[in-house]
Amino acid sequence: METQESIRQMVKEKYTEIAKQSSLRKRSCCGTGQNVVIMTEDYSDIANIVEGETVLDLGCGAGNDVFVARSLVGEKGKVIGVDMTEEMIARAEANKKKLGLANVEFRLGEIEALPVESQTVDVVVSNCVLNLVPDKEKAFSEIFRVLKPGGRFAISDIVTTGNLPKNVRTAAELYAGCIAGAMPKEQYMDLITKAGFDASVKKERIIGLPDEALDLYLSKEEIVRFRESKSEVLSISAGGKRP
Repeated sequence: METQESIRQMVKEKYTEIAKQSSLRKRSCCGTGQNVVIMTEDYSDIANIVEGETVLDLGCGAGNDVFVARSLVGEKGKVIGVDMTEEMIARAEANKKKLGLANVEFRLGEIEALPVESQTVDVVVSNCVLNLVPDKEKAFSEIFRVLKPGGRFAISDIVTTGNLPKNVRTAAELYAGCIAGAMPKEQYMDLITKAGFDASVKKERIIGLPDEALDLYLSKEEIVRFRESKSEVLSISAGGKRP
């Protein structure tokens, strides 16, 4: 049985390897399993970042979304990126140096114990990272802690609907990536509400799992049962405010 620590170590090893193979590219799990290089339109719209704000990017990777946020907050703002892998932080620092940015900071740490002072952040963003966090309840409580009263968050992530069988979950992970840690949508949103946020799903879309992909991992009977269950894997964009 996998423990929270074993999951955390697995994720860390995976993204350390990605860091060794990438520059500004950041692994995304919100739909295609492909690498993306900019903040997704869905949650950047929800974030509505403005000049002068302090923004925190969770799971910042090599820094892409941090640099996009920096272009929005300008010289008067500040952007902090947090990542759990030393290699990603090193990449981000190298990219920061190339860009010559002063009001950008990268910190090594975990989302369940953010290295950020309480009530100091205007906006928290995260692009398909919370799905990989073992203790999501603690993660959302940490987001609440670091946000100023009236502060807001905008996240993209992977969730499920219905009862996604283990064999289908495994096949989906192999096909699309980053699905193994996905939880049911209602449970996910309940954790956000429990943390104290007024939050809602702003956008969602189904991540298609074609039969030709599932054929590689499942029997015909298993695929039929999955289709009949009406279970889905979703990419969602959620936003909320701290009262």
